[in-house]
Order: sequence, then structure tokens, then C-alpha cells
Amino acid sequence: MADVKVAAIQLEPEFGDVAENLRRCELLADEAAREGAEWIVLPEFFTTGMAFLERIADGALPPDGAATQLMLALARRHGVAVGGSFICRDADGHNRNAFVLVDANGVRGRHDKDLPTMFENCFYREGADDGVIVSGELSVGVAMCWELMRTQAARRLRGRVDLLVGGSAWWSVPAWPPRALMRRFEALNAANADAAPATMARLVGAPIVHASHCGGIESPTPALPVPYRGRFEGATVICDANGNTLGRRDTREGAGVVVADVVPGRTSPTEEVPDRYWLHRRGAVPAAAWAFQREHGRRWYRRHALGRPVAEVENAGVAQPGSAPRAGAPR
Repeated sequence: MADVKVAAIQLEPEFGDVAENLRRCELLADEAAREGAEWIVLPEFFTTGMAFLERIADGALPPDGAATQLMLALARRHGVAVGGSFICRDADGHNRNAFVLVDANGVRGRHDKDLPTMFENCFYREGADDGVIVSGELSVGVAMCWELMRTQAARRLRGRVDLLVGGSAWWSVPAWPPRALMRRFEALNAANADAAPATMARLVGAPIVHASHCGGIESPTPALPVPYRGRFEGATVICDANGNTLGRRDTREGAGVVVADVVPGRTSPTEEVPDRYWLHRRGAVPAAAWAFQREHGRRWYRRHALGRPVAEVENAGVAQPGSAPRAGAPR
């Protein structure tokens, strides 16, 4: 296949402010298009950011709402493909973390993240589709944040896709006592955030376009009396199928755009999928937090997120409404 110029967006979000985040994404996507990008990938939760803040629960949008309409407007304005994920309120009344891919002809498909990560359970439920979207001549695989940490994502996409896309909202480990121990866990966490996209490219055998968030985070800590203070980490990165970096922007560099040429197409994976659940070692503290915050989050979701109205967002300047399929629907 011929080279394709792709772009990954790095966003500094305004937590829970859907209209402002859409504005910021539009400006960055326009910049990417001016640099010649034919594919533009927005981060996970590009409409809200992600933190344990009640206003995140107020940011759910319908499948064909303002987030999808902005992506359609960008696709039609620039003649490009655009994808990104947002908290989506489906017809059954539940929220899901939906990655929607569009082009100038409309919505191409959707993937719902398989499992919420830790306190993300407060805001949405798990998905069940295979994460493969057909867009023209390309089969596109979608994997978001800690999907990049699990062998099940590698197995469902391995050898099946020509291009990987996705994004993250990856938190740092807080600097709580005992500080020496937490620093070791943070070093491991930061290494995982950096390594995960390239590792998935090698396991699947396809180039990856991975968008991310940047900036600081302050919020309560679920079910604990201490505040969380940290930052988004990892990188916005584009890698070839061998995991070689083609473009990169560290989250410490702030908001911006990464653009690179990739060669889409399925190649023989250069790594074997290990026979275990997690691709990368997490450590005891993240493992305990995963289990505890999952159970807390599921209760919080039932009590506080279900039944809230969807966000009302002005759609000025974006495309007219179009269809947006449920995950797993024919593409």
C-alpha cells in the first residue's frame, strides 16, 4: 500500500467542559490537516478528559451528538478520516467509551473499550466488539489506553488489521507515602505508558497512531480521604509495524500535533503474545488499585451516573446529524 500521512493529537483537556474540549480539538485537527494529514486521531475521552470528578458524568453524549458531528465536520472540511473516543450514552441508557471513526462519507464504525480502567468504572460500562473497523481498503484496529496493556487486545487484532489507532488518558502514580516505594511504582507506570503503543504494533503487525492527553490532574481519590495530584503521562506517538518511532510528543511538551508517514498493511508480527493476562508488569499497588477501584466504580456508576441527562452542547459550525452505529453493527 502507498504511504499515508497520519496525525495524532495531544490535548490538554478542560475536565468536563465538552464545548471547550471540542473547540480545542477542532483547532488542533485543523493544524494537522494544514500539515497534510489524511488521518487524524483524537485522544481517548477527547470531549471530557478523565478524572474522578462528578462533572465527567455530566459529559456523556449520544452516538450522533456533538462529538461525532465535529469529527464529521472535520472530515468533510479537509477530506480526511477522523477518529476519537468519548463517553457515549446509548439507547439502552448505559454509557460506553466509544471510539468512532468517520470520513467525508459518514461514520465508518465504532469500537467500545473492552474494560474500564480502575475508577473509569464510575462513568461507563464495558464493551464487547472485536475492535475492527473497515474503512475503504483498510481494516483498522482500535485499542485504547489499558487495552494496550492486555493480551486479549493483541489476540483479537493480531494479523487482522492494516492500521492501529487509539488514544490514552494515562494517569501517573501519586507521590504518597511511602514515597520511595511509590516512586518505584511510578517509574514502572511511566515505562509502561511509553512502551505500550510500540509493543502493540509489534504484537499485531501493523503501524499505530496513538493520541494522548497532557497536563496536570487534581481530583478526589475514590473512597479515600486524600486528594490525587498527578499528571497525564506517556506520549502521543506514531510507530511503524516494528515499533520504531516515526513521530513522538511527550506529554510534558504540552498540547500539539504529531504527523508522520506510515505504510499501512499487515505484516508478520515481530513478537509473540505471551501466555498471560497482562502484557506489562504492573506492580502490587496498581494491581490493588485496579481491583478496589473497579468495585467502587461499579457501585458509583449505578448510584450517580445512570439516569443523568446527556450534555447539551451547541453544534454551531459542525456538520448536520448523521447515523452513528452501535458497536459491533455492520460496517
